[in-house]
Amino acid sequence: MTPTDSTAPPFAFPYGVNQFTTMPWSFEEDLTHYAGLGVEAIELCETKLHQDHDRAKAQLASVAEAGLPISSVQPVVRTVFPSETQPDPADRRDRLARFRRSVELIAPFAPGAVFVTNTGPAPDGNLHEAIRQVVTHHRELADIAAENGVRIALEPLNPVLLNAETAIWTYRQALDIVQEVDRENVGVCLDLWNLWQDPELVPRLADAPDRLFLLQVSDWRTPRSRMDRRGVGTGDIPVGRLLHAAHGVGYRGPCVLEIFSDNVPDSLYETDLDDLLRDNRTALESAWRTG
Repeated sequence: MTPTDSTAPPFAFPYGVNQFTTMPWSFEEDLTHYAGLGVEAIELCETKLHQDHDRAKAQLASVAEAGLPISSVQPVVRTVFPSETQPDPADRRDRLARFRRSVELIAPFAPGAVFVTNTGPAPDGNLHEAIRQVVTHHRELADIAAENGVRIALEPLNPVLLNAETAIWTYRQALDIVQEVDRENVGVCLDLWNLWQDPELVPRLADAPDRLFLLQVSDWRTPRSRMDRRGVGTGDIPVGRLLHAAHGVGYRGPCVLEIFSDNVPDSLYETDLDDLLRDNRTALESAWRTG
């Protein structure tokens, strides 16, 4: 079946939305709007949950009531090392403990979900030592995840975030770490905004197809801030080609829209967010057909 085959479905993946995409909405507004728009999966952002444990559990229970499977999760602390957006706690063991609390809270409401992680910046610029610790950390994360029936996806970030949020910036770097961790429940998160400029991305996807755990999409322009992502089809990313590359190696999970848009004069957060979600779904279908 070719992308232009009239028998092909309009889109090959369930359409998911990351809650950062609709940051101006509350958790409850997200559920109401997503369900009304036919969103098929939610990437839950723990920062949107109430700080009170019981109220957070009630929010999590309401996700299923809205008919939205939790496909993936952005825990409140996801970097191994302190980063600009996640500076606390400072000690790696304390960060591991905080991750455990996130998993134990959310996993009962999200069986099989993928929890996203990042490395954080390499302490003192020592990338070799940072990677060693990242491997150790992810083996420990894998144990926590296995105890709770969920998975881990390490996400390499765009080079613009080096020394701020990440120590790795290519798919191969992430896959090398995942393969050294060597646990069935640890894979890679492919965010097109982060990796579309990686010249080896497409061939590396075929190196270990079963390790691709999550696909995130948006579009790229030269950033005006660290939170300047655009809607699909309005920037430079060859989204259709990369969707077909992911599909070609066997990925069938949700395609999750993840947009950050802050500290820019034309923030998408200030637009009609219902239209944003509808327009991106239409753009993904178009990219798939023409990709």
